[in-house]
Amino acid sequence: MIVRDVLKGKSATVWSVDPGMTVYAALELMAAKDIGAVVVVDDEGVVGIFSERDYARQVILKGKSSRHTQVCDVMTADVVFVQPDDSIEHCMQLMTSKRFRHLPVQEDGSLIGLLSIGDAVKAVISEKEHIIHELESYITSAG
Repeated sequence: MIVRDVLKGKSATVWSVDPGMTVYAALELMAAKDIGAVVVVDDEGVVGIFSERDYARQVILKGKSSRHTQVCDVMTADVVFVQPDDSIEHCMQLMTSKRFRHLPVQEDGSLIGLLSIGDAVKAVISEKEHIIHELESYITSAG
């Protein structure tokens, strides 16, 4: 299974925020859309990712105010992109080794999606269930 297959089952909207937005405003958007991360975009393109984990570690634990802290001050700026034709296994390896939970998907320099660890796990489980079903069908028809 590849990233493109997973993106087909998701909304095409990639929620993003401006780096100068307050953390509080970004969290309001994330709560309204029921998402765990947003892509941080400026005039040049993607400059980071802001996630619930960034909030917990960079704002709450450091005693900062979410109403006064800008996203650019606490976002993850080291963005690793994947391509639509990358395998889900490759993405899971990246997420595990780099300790990311979200990977932006780029095609021809354009942001086309955001893959979460939850998306990847669901895809792998679905693929395994399909294989099990096919094997069960084969076994019962061969007997």
